[in-house]
Amino acid sequence: MAKFPTNEKGEMSTLACVTFARLLPGPIERVWSYLTEPKKLPTWFGEVAVMEPRQGGAVRLVNGHIRGVVTQWQPPRRLIYTWNVFEPGAAEDAVSPYPESYPTFELEPRGDEVLLTFKHFPILERFIPQNAMGWHTMLDTLSAALAGEPIKDRSEYVKKNAALYGVDLANLAR
Repeated sequence: MAKFPTNEKGEMSTLACVTFARLLPGPIERVWSYLTEPKKLPTWFGEVAVMEPRQGGAVRLVNGHIRGVVTQWQPPRRLIYTWNVFEPGAAEDAVSPYPESYPTFELEPRGDEVLLTFKHFPILERFIPQNAMGWHTMLDTLSAALAGEPIKDRSEYVKKNAALYGVDLANLAR
């Protein structure tokens, strides 16, 4: 019988986390609506996006490529859901080949603006630059939508942010 090493004392570890802080045009209820309403989610997610507005509600983003469950629903200040990545067309009972992670959105009124503090964790090391580029792109799109500015083609934001984070778009991590 093989003997496995054990330890009685817990081991500490750190997890990669991508964090953004953005001032967005308010009011807070309007920002919340862009984070949660099925008619507004695609404005910045760019694909079919659905979120059941409650704790325990289903989350389906990017045409089901991202699936999750709302774990914290505290309108209009705090939203957290699980983030599971699936191959396109994966069955509903498929298991994601990647670890579950947690996008966290916290909103705080600041006069006519709203401070959005966004965190996504844990991030696998090989995906850190891509993850930062992706969320930067989505938050750029969200900012433009809330400011009433024309939303550029997603590829323009991606190209700019790929350069910012050193991501080779022809050689994405898998």
